[in-house]
Amino acid sequence: MEQSRKSIWLTALELTMAMAVPAALLWFALHNTPGALPATLMIVTAAVAFFLLRFENSRPRARDIVPVVVMSAIAALGRAAFAALPGFKPMSAVVIVTGLSFGPQSGFLCGALGALCSNMLLGQGMWTPWQMYAWGVMGYLAGLWRNTPLLRSRGGTILYGGAAALLYGWVMDLWFVVGYVRPVTPASVAAAYLASVPFDLSHVISTMIFLALILEPWRKKLLRIRKKYGLGAEPSAPGESSGLERGDSQESSAGSH
Repeated sequence: MEQSRKSIWLTALELTMAMAVPAALLWFALHNTPGALPATLMIVTAAVAFFLLRFENSRPRARDIVPVVVMSAIAALGRAAFAALPGFKPMSAVVIVTGLSFGPQSGFLCGALGALCSNMLLGQGMWTPWQMYAWGVMGYLAGLWRNTPLLRSRGGTILYGGAAALLYGWVMDLWFVVGYVRPVTPASVAAAYLASVPFDLSHVISTMIFLALILEPWRKKLLRIRKKYGLGAEPSAPGESSGLERGDSQESSAGSH
């Protein structure tokens, strides 16, 4: 009972940290506050650091980390491979499948590391922490909701991927507005968002296409690896039970359909 309450509180704290970033962006956008760029940068950095420390404090074993690192590398290389096609990338699909297979913290880690590593090839900048956050939350929510009816179905997961890719674009657009658009007016905000529509649509379409292609075969194989090597589905705080023990039979059943 105590472990269950602790898990609920930790999940609530994670969701609070995840929501703090877009809430801060909206506040600064509405109030047109000076110094918004460094202030929001500190907030998003704190949020990313929180999730990474949450994973670290779970004391994962090397064999728990390796599959997530491999998936992060696949996501980063996939993004780099399609760099010539603006917005068209398989990375979001890989991050979502990782979250579905290994749990929310692993999903966040895959998204954050994938963004950081791919930017070593494509270029680092002020946008890197925001991409780490946006892709990380995409994987985190996929892992958190993996046992819901929506993400248990192939069609629902593909729709989630499209919505998540769209929200990714909206977060990045809002960061651009807060940091670089002056003055912030309805017209300037609309212009910034309209300019990104082709890229956002390309991201949405590519994510749905790649999920349709890889979701079932990849998730089935990843769940098999998880079961074979006793990997935790959800790294937890010291003293909490393993996510694999809580949900393996349910997820294995879902992954086989």
